Amino acid sequence: MEPRTSLTTKLRTLVACALLATALAPSPASAARCPGAYSNPNSTSTGTVRDATLCLVNAERRQRGMRNLRHNARLAEAATRHASDMVRRDYFSHNSPGGADMVDRILRTDYIRASTSSWTVAENIAWGSDSLATPISIVRMWMNSPGHRANILNRRFEEIGIGIVRGAPRRGVSNAATYVNNFGARG
Repeated sequence: MEPRTSLTTKLRTLVACALLATALAPSPASAARCPGAYSNPNSTSTGTVRDATLCLVNAERRQRGMRNLRHNARLAEAATRHASDMVRRDYFSHNSPGGADMVDRILRTDYIRASTSSWTVAENIAWGSDSLATPISIVRMWMNSPGHRANILNRRFEEIGIGIVRGAPRRGVSNAATYVNNFGARG
């Protein structure tokens, strides 16, 4: 779908798999400074897992001399709603079965308003089960996917909303979690 406004980042879908999980990871030192990095959201509070995910994403940015992303509640609301919808309705996509996309979801939260002169947003999605549901595994997968890595390392982004929901966007998968990161910058 073509952007309706100043959306500049094309989105790609990442399906969690073991091969990507064994690829290069955020450094062990970064993970050690991020409490909850190895926690499964099914046995730890989602707040702890969300904080660990933000910590790991920001560690990747700091390693490259970039500023930290700030948590934004409106972006987090859009991210959490999308993660929940994917788990509830058994799909894994940036677009809902009804056709709503990331921009539609973010507009509903008033993150972007008519008075906002320019903006850029992007989205990363992922899911995994067991050890692949941990923040360290999810961030590792994103960093080994060119499109997702580009979103994490985009210098224009200033804010992030992280949504994490227990469960998979596929029936019959246990001990799983679904993650959505929404990135944003408003001009």
